[in-house]
Amino acid sequence: MRILHTMLRVGDMQRSIDFYTCVLGMQLLRTTDRPEQKYSLAFVGYGDERSNAVLELTYNYGVERYDLGTGFGHIAIGVDDVYATCERIRAAGGNVTREPGPVKGGTTVIAFVTDPDGYKIELIQTGP
Repeated sequence: MRILHTMLRVGDMQRSIDFYTCVLGMQLLRTTDRPEQKYSLAFVGYGDERSNAVLELTYNYGVERYDLGTGFGHIAIGVDDVYATCERIRAAGGNVTREPGPVKGGTTVIAFVTDPDGYKIELIQTGP
């Protein structure tokens, strides 16, 4: 397992992309716009996502500002089998808060768990 990305909610996508790329020297790796679900994503980082952890910037339509306490989204961890991983987490006493299945508007299989403090951790299927 490895950490894939950390998601941050942003109030202005272009302003955030400019900061992370121009100010911090990251590369814009990819973007996704989901108008039906009313959000856009931009992934930025210092290298290819296959070997480096990156940031997922998320703009939720119509939300221009977040309190610092709500700006954090989740930590993502790549796993070979999301379903089996959730069963192991449950067996160990963990809390699965979003059952495994395709992401809304896409095909990637994900699930969410929470840690003891309530922080969200997204499990993303990276295997077949």
